[in-house]
Amino acid sequence: MSQSPPSDTQILSYVFAGTLAVTVVVYVLRGFGVPGFTALPGLVIWILILLSIATGLAYGVQKTRRY
Repeated sequence: MSQSPPSDTQILSYVFAGTLAVTVVVYVLRGFGVPGFTALPGLVIWILILLSIATGLAYGVQKTRRY
């Protein structure tokens, strides 16, 4: 038996979870003052936050879409 490919909603949920996890990890490590992360400019944090919001909105729209 072959499995069906993942749906768009499932792919977007993985992308959202991944971007949110990366954003939180980078934010926390930068806050703790880990040397590699303190050199990151604030723009990187803002880009990650906006990317998380955008993927979250896309996931929400895709999840509530009726077929």
